[in-house]
Amino acid sequence: MAQTGKRFALHSLGCKVNQEEGRSLAALFLSRGWQECALENEADVYVINACAVTQTAESKARALLRRLRRRNPQAIIVICGCYGQIAVNKGDIPAEADMVVGVEERAILPDLLEKNMTSGEKQQPFSMAQPLQSGLAFTMIAATSEQNRARAYLKIEDGCQEFCHYCIVPYARGPVRSLPQAQAVTQAADLIAQGHREIVISGVHIGAYATDLQDGSNLSALIRQVANLPGCCRLRLGSIEPQQFTGELLETLAAEPKICRHLHIPLQSGCDKTLQAMGRKYETQDYVALINQLRQICPEIAITTDVMVGYPGESVEDFEQSRDFCQRIGFSKMHVFPYSQRPGTPAALAPCQISREEKKRRAGIMGETARQLAQAYGEQFIGHPLLLLAEQVQCVNGTNYISGHSDNYLPLLVPLISCSQWYPGQFIEVKGDFWQDGYLFSRR
Repeated sequence: MAQTGKRFALHSLGCKVNQEEGRSLAALFLSRGWQECALENEADVYVINACAVTQTAESKARALLRRLRRRNPQAIIVICGCYGQIAVNKGDIPAEADMVVGVEERAILPDLLEKNMTSGEKQQPFSMAQPLQSGLAFTMIAATSEQNRARAYLKIEDGCQEFCHYCIVPYARGPVRSLPQAQAVTQAADLIAQGHREIVISGVHIGAYATDLQDGSNLSALIRQVANLPGCCRLRLGSIEPQQFTGELLETLAAEPKICRHLHIPLQSGCDKTLQAMGRKYETQDYVALINQLRQICPEIAITTDVMVGYPGESVEDFEQSRDFCQRIGFSKMHVFPYSQRPGTPAALAPCQISREEKKRRAGIMGETARQLAQAYGEQFIGHPLLLLAEQVQCVNGTNYISGHSDNYLPLLVPLISCSQWYPGQFIEVKGDFWQDGYLFSRR
């Protein structure tokens, strides 16, 4: 039953996969006749597609729920996604929410809401999350997604079975579930036909793509097929774990010119003792060998990463060893975050927990290292021609710029006045002139 005239507001917290899933969820509501409005406006239903990876993410979700409830006491407030899955599994249902559902139930959320709203009165709080067990198939939230015209995310996989000792994701997302290759290619073709100039292959653990399908497909074959689609301009890969780089994948990266000169390869720590304690499946020497291989294929490749500080038992010496390793690798961008204690994971019970103050101190130091490395990488491209994929207008110090990224994921700004006619998704030839505050500026 379509809810013509009913208004919904949707807000996603967390990773890029969660953001893309939020836009698919928005498309699902719109296809049912709902009208979307901003979170600040009055709506019949507020949907918070929330993250549960850290305590900070969980706290943000709860704070947003409280704010919405105070401002909109009669509205229906839904929390879903990873947070919803964990909350239902633990029986820890936020008092401010009228409905809490897991990751799989997002595909039927409009049905659940329409059933709830049939009587015209708000029903009792409702919660549901399917157990995420082996044998589940990949679930598409919607056939389409409301995405930025410049870049589109193609989600090909869900779930993770690595069970790193600190991580709640396998419990929130369940086992690996892959979108069949033929369907993934069809979706990519549809996105290209809609005018998207860059396709980002995404998922929770894309390096494990197709390991559950047992049909001979794999990530390398999918990349080749998508790259060869008519109209495919750029193909960017989401996060890939270091141990998931096969010889075939490296060959594909070397052979396909449409693949962006950028890879996100999580590190977590540059100290072998800490990596072992985390339950990671590689050592620093393996990571170095991989980066050397990639730089032989593409010397100017941007390597971005995730780095955790303050893991239980990490000494000051371990931290400094990790920081030194990051400097030697020369990452172009680092997502630095302090360890967050997640109940239900082995690390939550580990001895030698680090104080919040010390974790904050280390995050500040590693964050400054990240800033310096980003600047060093960006400044290499001053005077070099780059191709900006225009995304939006951004105001910096009173001047309007077109902002976007190069294929090697440099954040670029070019004065709007130098491009009188532009549109999201346009490729603009620029030259890097100077680096400032995390951006490579171009005077065009």
